[in-house]
Amino acid sequence: MSLNDTASAQRVHIGFFGVRNAGKSSLVNAVTGQETALVSEVKGTTTDPVKKAMELLPLGPVVVIDTPGIDDEGELGELRAKRARRVLNYTDAAVLVLDAQKGMCRADRELTALFEEKHIPYALAYNKADLLREQKRDADGGNALYVSAKTGENIRELKELIARIAKQEENPKHIAADLLAPGDVAVLVVPIDSAAPKGRLILPQQQTIRDLLDAGVSALVTRESELKETLAFLKKKPGLVITDSQVFGPVSKMTPPDIPLTSFSILFVRYRGDLNEAVRGAAMLDRLKDGDTVLIAEGCTHHRQCDDIGTVKLPRWIREYVSARRRTESAGAHGADEKNDVERGADRSSGGVRGADESSGGVCGVNESSGGVCGTEKSSSDVCGTEKSSSGVRGVDIRFEFSSGMDFPEDLSRYALIVHCGGCMLNGREMQYRVRQAVDAGVPITNYGIAIAQMHGILRRSLGPFPEALRLLDGQGAR
Repeated sequence: MSLNDTASAQRVHIGFFGVRNAGKSSLVNAVTGQETALVSEVKGTTTDPVKKAMELLPLGPVVVIDTPGIDDEGELGELRAKRARRVLNYTDAAVLVLDAQKGMCRADRELTALFEEKHIPYALAYNKADLLREQKRDADGGNALYVSAKTGENIRELKELIARIAKQEENPKHIAADLLAPGDVAVLVVPIDSAAPKGRLILPQQQTIRDLLDAGVSALVTRESELKETLAFLKKKPGLVITDSQVFGPVSKMTPPDIPLTSFSILFVRYRGDLNEAVRGAAMLDRLKDGDTVLIAEGCTHHRQCDDIGTVKLPRWIREYVSARRRTESAGAHGADEKNDVERGADRSSGGVRGADESSGGVCGVNESSGGVCGTEKSSSDVCGTEKSSSGVRGVDIRFEFSSGMDFPEDLSRYALIVHCGGCMLNGREMQYRVRQAVDAGVPITNYGIAIAQMHGILRRSLGPFPEALRLLDGQGAR
């Protein structure tokens, strides 16, 4: 993968912050060597964050972000400043641009406090140094430089300083390679349906394949329709089967129990988010009640297609799951009443009345052939963009809201549960920020793969490769 092809989420994000007219945009242009940002003497010229992907040696692929002035005024100005602060949630390293003639003001000090609170390494760039002439320069700290976007003074040194503060130890995390040994085989199950992009694999699949190949693991890609034949063809048992969450049910049935199974989504919540928190959050699926609102959040803004997983499939599956759970609970209560009647003198020779049909495997063990998570029939009249109620979801009043891209709500208090995508288009800081935000608000958060596995009754199996998460699951009594 070339530098130009490096996904934004894999790049170091460097944010330029400061008050209006400190010269942020001019400095961004000087650092990138391009007219990336619009420059003007008028305060507040930058109205939205501007991003530029580039290579910053010796750091490598980065995204440089120019932000609006943090001190912008008025109703519109406050919205701009809010967007600037929002950039902090996905900034890996910050540059605080100061006017060298004016020095640090209160807004600048508030920014440095935010950097430290969020553990963001930062540099201080005293811009417009060409205007100081012979004035004393007292910025002798290790993370501070006097620079001039106009003359180019110390721009190369600023790049080196940015690279130094942003340079992190090589990320020890892997997507899947640490679960296997060199020479192992991993089978990746990739459904090709109407929602699949033409002529390419989606980003999580590409990144997982590369992660495996870098570790000397063979990656064999197949559709779910050919999985049985693929497993039979292999002379060597695969070390891991990784599936798209949407086909978790059929893939689980086709994969022998002695072969570890998980999903791309589960791998990515471990890689970028918090797997343990997602496991805790999945338990909320068993406590949803009428009137609850579930937020379904995605990190990208892809074009919605028929039977979109976030806006169509997951709401339908969750309603089906809640409906099936209620039927099972009702059947169990009815069976308990009949058992009590038997014990009070009814015909004991029958051995009592069985509550729910245990052979079905519980709530999610009912017939899944219709394609619904819990086996309730999916309406054949479902059309693109609609959420038709099937016979299994009548009377279930679970409400859904949706967010995509960077529009993650600040106030999460109205939600009973958040179900997030794998976050392949978000960097680690942004994904972890969202998890912390949910935890701080007391709102359970899980992700697509964990939720779908829970609703299929196969969460325990899908967590097999992750002992710590499995112990957590056993401790809270979830599936």
